[in-house]
Amino acid sequence: MIVLFAPSEGKRPGGDSSSLSASSFIFPALFEKRLGVISKYEEVVQEGDYNQLKELFGIKDEKEFERYKIPFDHAPTMKAIERYDGVAYGYLAYVNLDALQQAYIDRNVILFSNLFGPIGAGDLIPDYKLKQGSTIDSVAPEKFYKKYFTNSLDEWIGDQEVLDLRAGFYDKFYTSKNVPMTLKFLKKGRVVSHWAKAYRGIVLRAIARNNIQSLEDFARLSIDGLTLCERIKTDKKNEIIYIIE
Repeated sequence: MIVLFAPSEGKRPGGDSSSLSASSFIFPALFEKRLGVISKYEEVVQEGDYNQLKELFGIKDEKEFERYKIPFDHAPTMKAIERYDGVAYGYLAYVNLDALQQAYIDRNVILFSNLFGPIGAGDLIPDYKLKQGSTIDSVAPEKFYKKYFTNSLDEWIGDQEVLDLRAGFYDKFYTSKNVPMTLKFLKKGRVVSHWAKAYRGIVLRAIARNNIQSLEDFARLSIDGLTLCERIKTDKKNEIIYIIE
């Protein structure tokens, strides 16, 4: 089973692995494609004016700009699943999982970076900042990566089942040819939006801890704080609706 997961705006700084290279990523044969986007990003970062950087990073304080100006060929890297530091990742608490559980995530989870595109959870990436939905020198990353990486993703996934835990924006990067299972979270009868991030992290943690290998196994999984309300399954939709306790 493959799990699709969104990135986060927040990132952990630092890293103790070597700088960016083709071996940092899944799909090394497509590294030159990634590099085209990365190079455009670095050009704006190194040469752009205040307004360009404010738009690119989605932040206004010039003092914060310096953090993201280290050229990638000198910047340390760390696993993407550890680099991201948003709400979902806090609830996942990857570093507190055991080695087998971490290996499950490294092997089964694909993340969708606004800059680097589809990457394995264990891929090594540098610190960076790119506002969701931003274009880079007129290139829209979500359109670029969908065009050039969809076939490779389809081949990578093959006949494996897919659980899609991404926020809606990241559908623009990739549409699975296998009908994925999606989740919806309700509290007091209303769909949860912001805090859905937390529950996606909780769900992924439960999946890794229980070594879930199929969607049916997942559907039977008891997850603390969630009650299965309904499952909708048709030829084009496979959705579980949870009630937050």
